[in-house]
Amino acid sequence: MSEDSTQAIAEDDWAAAMAEQAPAVTATPTAPEIFKELSGTTTSGGLAKDIDFILDIPVLLTVELGRTKITIKNLLQLAQGSVVELDGLAGEPMDVLVNGCLIAQGEVVVVNDKFGVRLTDIITPAERIRKLNK
Repeated sequence: MSEDSTQAIAEDDWAAAMAEQAPAVTATPTAPEIFKELSGTTTSGGLAKDIDFILDIPVLLTVELGRTKITIKNLLQLAQGSVVELDGLAGEPMDVLVNGCLIAQGEVVVVNDKFGVRLTDIITPAERIRKLNK
């Protein structure tokens, strides 16, 4: 089998996978709805699939305000009160990452003197796959 035909088959598999996900992308269920739906499904043996055990797995949630590159010389000159300029603009949505993978964007909110993030845009699975191809 030639490399071109192998690549065409792989692209057809991706196209089929994307087509399967297309209807799921139109309705965006919440995480509890997804887990409730999955825990009610059955396996080929007829036993209920119980995914409750993964609900307690810790993940690292990071909210990224911005980034910058500086030289080691400038890094060593930082002191209390120093200001570091970031590439993010004021009012621009912040990236919300889980284990380093972008899942949403949001804006800063203050609730009871604590900072939080109001999610404004959830990244769809199709968008995540599109970013992997770049």
